[in-house]
Amino acid sequence: MNVAALYVERGGVYDGLAGVDPWPIDRDARTYPGPHPVVAHPPCARWCALAPLVEHLLGDGYRLGQDNGCFESALAAVRLFGGVLEHPAYSFAWKRFGLPEPHWGVWRRSLLDPGWVTAVDQAAYGHPARKRTWLYYVGPEPDTLDWRLVRVGRQVSSFAHHRRFDEPERVRPALAAATPPAFAVALVDLARKAGRG
Repeated sequence: MNVAALYVERGGVYDGLAGVDPWPIDRDARTYPGPHPVVAHPPCARWCALAPLVEHLLGDGYRLGQDNGCFESALAAVRLFGGVLEHPAYSFAWKRFGLPEPHWGVWRRSLLDPGWVTAVDQAAYGHPARKRTWLYYVGPEPDTLDWRLVRVGRQVSSFAHHRRFDEPERVRPALAAATPPAFAVALVDLARKAGRG
């Protein structure tokens, strides 16, 4: 089954995966017409835990949630075609779009929403830093993920919920944003399951 990977990097981890159609920025994933299930990585800079601080320091050009409709269109694609959307843990988009709150170690859903949610740490999939992530999935009951909290010596941010006193080293933004290959495969597998459901 084919899968579309939306909002991904050209030449990134999804390029070359069998049956995956990557949609980098120049393809404008907001226009994805279907019909395949999706793995969506909408931009997170305007939704992450630091977004209110950035808006406060830099002004209106950096407003919380100002992502040109990327998260909204990614959510719509997942709901329409099935698949999975990933965003940083504690993303303000979750509240803005009324998504159920994820918990670690389990998929859960709400009677008021068609999706399943969970929280994972991408370090369990090989990311060199602690990278807590929330997932929203639409499809049949999802498979178990690797919910381990792996101890690593680096962090993706110095914001309090990302860091511990014994994780002083911060990774560069490009590495922080990278998706580990094993995590990409797990997300593609989820999307394929959604497409068969």
